Amino acid sequence: MNLFEVYPLYDVTPVKAKDCYLYDDNNIKYLDLYGGHGVISIGHTHPIYVAKLKNQLDKLGFYSNAIQNPLQVELANKLGEISKCPEYNLFLCNSGAEANENALKLASFQTGKSRVISFQNSFHGRTSAAVAVTDNPKINAPLNKQQITTFLPLNDIGLVETELKKNDVCAIIIEGIQGVGGLDQGRTDFFVALEKLCDDYQAILILDEIQSGYGRSGKFFAFQYHNIKPDIITTAKGMANGFPMGGVLIAPKLKASYGMLGTTFGGNHMACTAALSVLEVIETEELMENVIEVSNYFLSEIKQITQVKKVKGRGLMTGVEFNFEVSDLRKQLIYDYQIFTGGALNKNLLRILPPLTVTKAHIDVLIKALKEILSK
Repeated sequence: MNLFEVYPLYDVTPVKAKDCYLYDDNNIKYLDLYGGHGVISIGHTHPIYVAKLKNQLDKLGFYSNAIQNPLQVELANKLGEISKCPEYNLFLCNSGAEANENALKLASFQTGKSRVISFQNSFHGRTSAAVAVTDNPKINAPLNKQQITTFLPLNDIGLVETELKKNDVCAIIIEGIQGVGGLDQGRTDFFVALEKLCDDYQAILILDEIQSGYGRSGKFFAFQYHNIKPDIITTAKGMANGFPMGGVLIAPKLKASYGMLGTTFGGNHMACTAALSVLEVIETEELMENVIEVSNYFLSEIKQITQVKKVKGRGLMTGVEFNFEVSDLRKQLIYDYQIFTGGALNKNLLRILPPLTVTKAHIDVLIKALKEILSK
């Protein structure tokens, strides 16, 4: 049997990793400034993470959600405390796409409506409703396009209200900071107005924090820069440092009923252990403070690269935009300098999503490499 080829692959085979470094099958060392799409939050193979997962596996790896699982309760309490969202309720699942599927389903249940407002260049996942609210026709099959989504430009609140007045919108879904789309983000006045309009027109405001959450922006969730309270928050990538996990944080006004949502693997014992380890390390190692410090250093140092047109994003969710396509630059960084970075729908954008443990010394390695490549 062959693999179903849906990914273009770089010719690198990692076999081990530690903190911000990967090592391939030839024992070549790579600096990981992409974190596997922003998934690695506390560094590869963090000793606390590894020890707790090994210990849990020795006791119980999995059983269904038909029984008591105190680890889920512990995780909900700890996440509420560290995220400063203690009043929300938590539903656990397996991925960001699944988190958004459940968020959209909840919004439709709550309102009795089905149309969704999303935003241009958005990315919310590749499954049914999640891909239908993703602004990329190439990955939407006819099946997905049956779902009605209206895509609007960011920061145009007048257009949002025009659509809400039609009274058929169940939800507005928006990323705290756009990821794949290119690191654009709503202004504070836009987010504040969205919150008010959703209240006025009985629509559900969903904040997709799948990539921008878990401290990556410098706050636990990126929406917290705007002093709002969404109805639903979705999270996933950094949640369990590589163990498959997603979460839906649900405001108290949305009431649960038996059978409304469900999952086989979501919130299993191993996933909860991984997620609890992540929260412990974020707190004890003050990683959100590190995000701010290293981000500020990066912003000061990247100014040395005169070919940079613009720097976008927040914290360690950063896009460096050039006036040329960066695919060759990324290849040179990987093959000649052993540095992993990311791309975006914006072909001129180099995406930087390192583990939150990244240091100024790691940033210096990237700056030196960019200087050398771009001076040739």
